[in-house]
Parts: sequence; structure tokens; C-alpha cells
Amino acid sequence: MSNEIILVGAGHMGYAMLEGWLGAEILKPEQVVVVEPAEALRDRVEEHGCAAVSSAADLGDDLKPQIIVLAIKPQMMNDILPDYKRFGAAETTFLSVAAGTSIATIEGHTGPSPVIRVMPNTPSAIGEGMLGVFANERVSDETMQFVDQLLVTSGDVVHVEREEQIDAITAISGSGPGYVFHFIEALTEAAKAVGFEEDTALLLAKQTIYGSACLAMESENSPTELRKQVTSPNGTTAAALAVLMEGDAMTKLVTRAVTAARDRAVELGK
Repeated sequence: MSNEIILVGAGHMGYAMLEGWLGAEILKPEQVVVVEPAEALRDRVEEHGCAAVSSAADLGDDLKPQIIVLAIKPQMMNDILPDYKRFGAAETTFLSVAAGTSIATIEGHTGPSPVIRVMPNTPSAIGEGMLGVFANERVSDETMQFVDQLLVTSGDVVHVEREEQIDAITAISGSGPGYVFHFIEALTEAAKAVGFEEDTALLLAKQTIYGSACLAMESENSPTELRKQVTSPNGTTAAALAVLMEGDAMTKLVTRAVTAARDRAVELGK
């Protein structure tokens, strides 16, 4: 695929995706045109050799992008999408990373078009993300294969069969880093409560979460089996888990949190 890709938005997520594409040499700088109103963000894009403009009005009339990547906030979609209606055709695929913005909403502005919804998360910025993908029936197999090449530079990719599952992925892996970061905060405060200074408490919490996540990914054992392995009868871990697991308290709380996030993603799409 030699035609241009238009990247709309070069903020945290858009820029991270761009770096992944270029770093993996899947795209050359001259294949990407970035639309970004902020001058400072345009400047760092141009340092990579990519063309950057401040608005869709500055895009050339002869431009025929293969893919338009919408890396903008969902609240901005209805204002920005009309500027790209001229690209709405079977030859251009729209790839959206905006939470809650449905394919129907996008097509309402672009007309019937190939559309792919992607839900990344913040670890995508370091190539360790979890990305959920749903494509409508207008997306060609060739385009989907190419998009998968782009996405795996940001992390692992899972395809879902129904669009509403993207809202569930938003609640689990999209918002999930926030839950993990809060647990790190809580574990840090607990470490301070039993006598450690801030820096040591934070290191203990972060490295424990990081190491445990790495072990869970690399081990052939399930998280349940790993939990049992570290839990000696009547030991320290058992004493702690008796609190966390009493009445399935943590599972119920996390399920409530995920459901609330999923419901909010649905609301954003209305």
C-alpha cells in the first residue's frame, strides 16, 4: 500500500502510533500526512520527516489516502468528521480510536465507508498495549491485514465479532490501566502505613505489580494457580487474601467498575 495515510491528531496516542509505524519501518515518513492544530505537536512530527498541516482545509485536493486515522477525543468527532467527508468512499478506510464513537456516527458524516474501530490503551505508547478491533463489512481483507501490521507495533491485538464488544474492551483494557495505577497508589499508601518512606513504598508497589504481571504473561499457569502457589496455608498471603477475597469483595467491586465504564462508553456513543 503506497498511498498516503492521514493521521488526524498527533497528541499522546496519535504520536505514539506514528512512532511505532515509523520505528518498525512499516511506513516511510513521506507516506504519512498529519493534521494537527497545535504547532508544537506539528513540529515534532516534522522532525520525523512527515508532512504536517494545521487543518483538513490544508490537505491537497489530489490526496487519495488509503487510511484516515482518527486519533482524537470522542467529544471532537462531530465537529471534525465533516471536514473529511470528501474522502468518504470505498477507497478510503476510516480508522477511529475514539472511545464510544460508533461506526454509524462516523458514516453519518462520511457516507457509507469502510470503518475500523480500535480501542487502544495507554501502554500502547511503549508498545505494550492491548488493542481491540472491530471492522464493518466494507473493510477489505487487504486493508485489514495492513492495519493489523500497523496496530501490532503498539501491542497485542484482538478482533471482536460485534461492535458493542468494543465498549466492553474500553471498560476492561482501555480504562484498565487506570485501575492498575490506582492499585499501585493503594499499595504504596499501605506500604507507608507499615513504616516505609515514600520512595521505597512506591518502588515496592510498582516493581511488585510489574513483576507479577510479567510472570502472569510468561507462565503457563493460570492466575488462579499462580495465586495458589504464592499462598501458603495460614501464611501472610493467606491472611491478606482473606480480607481481599471475603465475599468476593474485590471481584464484585471490579465488576461494578467495569460495568460503569462500559455503560459510560455506550453513553458517549449516543
